[in-house]
Amino acid sequence: MSLNFIKETRGKKTRSQVMVPVITEKKKYTYEDYLKTPDDKRYELITGELLMTPSPVPKHQSVSIELALRIKQFTTINNLGKVFCAPCDVYFDEENVVQPDILFISKNRLNSIGQKNIQGAPELIIEIISEYSVYRDMVQKKKLYARFGVKEYWIVLPDEKEIEVYILKDTLYQSYQTYGKADTLESPTLKGLQIVLKEIFSE
Repeated sequence: MSLNFIKETRGKKTRSQVMVPVITEKKKYTYEDYLKTPDDKRYELITGELLMTPSPVPKHQSVSIELALRIKQFTTINNLGKVFCAPCDVYFDEENVVQPDILFISKNRLNSIGQKNIQGAPELIIEIISEYSVYRDMVQKKKLYARFGVKEYWIVLPDEKEIEVYILKDTLYQSYQTYGKADTLESPTLKGLQIVLKEIFSE
């Protein structure tokens, strides 16, 4: 071995000595994994990721109840379909199972209501923003609901006392209207539904 080779390699690590970082693929969870989550905690499964959902705060629950009651009354009187509130599983596929705050299934799709969950996209989904759910509701679920064909999506902002209504155009949501506390909300899907928001966002 030459002296020059020894000088050139001294202090250098050989290929076998260099630490190469190991890239591990993130585990994708499935509906089977979702069913094994603890009964005393709420989870959602979004693109194969299990996400825990903390219990909602009183303001969230108050708004949810008031909205659900009015939608339930309207859809029952007009024989339009069924309204469900969380926790109720909506199964999109093996890697996407969610629990919307409020959802509506038309009478033409009542066969999508199974013993354990709702199969496929409801016509209307409503999510009420909480501190922990801003990104999930406004980004992750918005993309998910559009992808699976939910026709109408409401994002409720209790602190701002606003409701953003979106309608599906092709595979993306377009803003239909943003309603404030002084407004009367109208749904493009539930024709004739009118909700006076000062009654929803009462102090």
